[in-house]
Amino acid sequence: MKESRPIRRRQLALLAVPAAASLLLAGCAAGSTSADSGPEPQTITFAFGPANANDSAQWNALAKAYEAAHPGVTVNLQQLPGESYSSAIATRVQGGNAPDVFEVTSGSGQADAVEPFAKAGLLLELSDPAVKAALPKGQESQWEYNDKVYSFPTSSAANGVVYNDQLAKSVGITIDATTNLDQVIQDCSVASSKGKAIFGLAGSVPANNGFLASGIAASTVYGSDPNWNQERADGKVTFAGTRGWVQALTYIKKMYDAGCFQPGAAGAGFDALTNDSSQGKVLGFFAPSGAAKSIMDGAGGHVTLEVLPIPAPAGVKQYLSVSSDISVAGSAKTKSPKLVADFIKFLSTDQGATTFANTQGSIPVTATSSTKLLPQYEPVKTMIQNQDYRGFASAGWSNSKVYDDLGSGVQGIITGQMNVQQVLQQMDADWS
Repeated sequence: MKESRPIRRRQLALLAVPAAASLLLAGCAAGSTSADSGPEPQTITFAFGPANANDSAQWNALAKAYEAAHPGVTVNLQQLPGESYSSAIATRVQGGNAPDVFEVTSGSGQADAVEPFAKAGLLLELSDPAVKAALPKGQESQWEYNDKVYSFPTSSAANGVVYNDQLAKSVGITIDATTNLDQVIQDCSVASSKGKAIFGLAGSVPANNGFLASGIAASTVYGSDPNWNQERADGKVTFAGTRGWVQALTYIKKMYDAGCFQPGAAGAGFDALTNDSSQGKVLGFFAPSGAAKSIMDGAGGHVTLEVLPIPAPAGVKQYLSVSSDISVAGSAKTKSPKLVADFIKFLSTDQGATTFANTQGSIPVTATSSTKLLPQYEPVKTMIQNQDYRGFASAGWSNSKVYDDLGSGVQGIITGQMNVQQVLQQMDADWS
C-alpha cells in the first residue's frame, strides 16, 4: 500500500479483484466559488480512477441519472488510470488544472485526500445543510475541514468475507452472519478433510492481512469502544495494552494453526489465491463487498456469492466493518459552482446513492431500514439496518506505517517470526 494510512477500496480492489476474477467459480482553508458573474456553464467535467476494468459503470450510471433529472446539463466523464490516480489528480488540483468534479479519498493521509485539499483552499465548500445531514453519522470528520463539508461519499462497502455458500454447503460447512470465530475454527478441519479451506488469504500481501485483522478488531476493539482511535491519539490507550487487539491477532494465529487458510497461505499472493479458488479449494476470501458483484457479473450468472462479516470470537458481539472512504469533491476554481454543488448533492439523495451503489455492488450511503439492498447483502442486511457496524479501523490512525506494520506483522505471527506483543508494540512505536 502506498500513500495511505487506511486501506482504501480502490487500492485493495486493484490488487484483489483482477486476481480473484475466477474466485469461487468452481462451486458453480475554505474553498471559494467562481468569481464569474454571468450564467454558469451547464457542462462540467468529472474525473475518476477505476479500481479495475469494470469499475466505471457506476460513474456512467450516476452521470446519466443526473442528466436525465436535469435537462440541458452535460456531465463529461474523464477516466484516469486507476493505479496512478491519486498522484495524477493531486498534481492537477494543486497545479490549478482540476476538473470541475473529481473522485477523492476521505479523511487525510493520501495524495488525493479531502483534508489537505480543503486546508489548501482547493475545494468547493458544500454548504447545503442537506448534504451535511446526509453524511454517515459519527464519521462526518472524514469529509469535513474546520466543520465545513468539502466532499460526499459515493457509497459504503462492507469489509468482510465474499463467500460461496453453495460450495460450502456441498462439503458440509454452514457459516452465516451469526457464526462466531470459534465455531469457524472447529469447522476448518472438516473443510480440510474435503480438500478445502474456509478462507483464502494472500499472506504475503500486507493489505490483505491488515484487512483481516481490522475486520476482527471491528468487534473485539471498536464494538465496545468506537472512540478507540481518538483515545489512542490522546495517549489514553495503546495497541499493546488493549485486550481486543491482542485477541484479534491471537485469533488469526489460531485460524492459521487450525488450517482455516489454504496451504501456503503465509507466502501466498493473490495469484496463488486465484489458482486455489479456481479449483474450488477455498470457500471465501477477505475483500470489500463490491468484489462479489464483480465476480458474479464476470461469471455470467453461474455462481452466487454473499457477503458476511469477518467473524468475531465467541462471547464478543459481532460488528460488521463498513467504510465510506471514496468520495466526490468539487474544484474551488470551477466556473459552475452551483451546478457542481448540486451534482454532488445528488449523491446524498436516495436516487443518486442507490443508482451508484447498485451499479457498483456496494451499499447506498443513505441506507435505511427501507432501502432495498442487493441480494448478496441479505446475510448482513439486519446488521446494516440496525447500524451494528463500525468504520474501518485504520481510518483515524496517525500514519501509514502503523497499518503497514500490522499487515506485515500478521505474516510474521503466522510464520512464527514474531509474536502478538511484538507486532502491537511496533504499531505503538509507529504511531508516535
